Amino acid sequence: MVVTFGGGKNMIKLFNISASYQDFSVLDNVSLEISAQRFYGIIGPNGAGKTTLLKIMTRVKRPESGEVRLLDKDIRGLTNKTIAKIMAVVPQSSFIPPLFTVEEVVAMGRYPFQNFGFSDTKEDKTFVEAAIEKTGIHAFRSRMISELSGGQRQEVIIARALAQTPQILMLDEPTANLDIKHQMKILGLTASLVKKDGLAGVMVIHDLNLAARFCDQLILLHDKKILANGSPETVLTPAHLKIAYGVDTAVMENPLTRSLEVTVLDSEAA
Repeated sequence: MVVTFGGGKNMIKLFNISASYQDFSVLDNVSLEISAQRFYGIIGPNGAGKTTLLKIMTRVKRPESGEVRLLDKDIRGLTNKTIAKIMAVVPQSSFIPPLFTVEEVVAMGRYPFQNFGFSDTKEDKTFVEAAIEKTGIHAFRSRMISELSGGQRQEVIIARALAQTPQILMLDEPTANLDIKHQMKILGLTASLVKKDGLAGVMVIHDLNLAARFCDQLILLHDKKILANGSPETVLTPAHLKIAYGVDTAVMENPLTRSLEVTVLDSEAA
């Protein structure tokens, strides 16, 4: 069964998806719907299939069975450029040749709209400028990408994704190894884009408290399936977390952030 929770128009539908690596099954009969104007967090223990699910939605990995529909079209029949015009991906790590400036890297996001190599049209410049404006990276737009910190590089990668003018923004652990300031900036920016620009945002994340604070909907994976799918309040329960992570937890609302906060009480495996 496909479960929907409000939001705007349907963007991605997964029907009965199963996937494995060699003989090891990772996902089994998973169905899911992603809608515009919602920020989704995919959570779960290590090895639960979070990144695999994201790869299947972006056609980086093909499922063993099931169907993925992007804007109601079978994703298998779409070209890479067509997908890139709809969906932008911010991977865990992205190699960028060090001899490019920040602005040049952001301009790479226009590639899906160009027929022969890189162009420099007025429209391209407009979207590149808008991406730089939204991410607030003006101060170092002329610097070489090799000169930036990890947090700054991640902001540039997100700006490159926004230059694609996507309807869907996919992020694989975008705050991994970043300091608190950059974590808040990147997640706050993504949440704002979902609300103001009507994007669908989908993020793999390990930090449950950040997920609860910024995401509209959480998808908790466990034992190859979706254990829970819904608002942070319905997903982040002590019972669900005990099943998925094997730990006892206390889940309470933080009065300052007005979001749920998970505290681990018992670190022993169930």
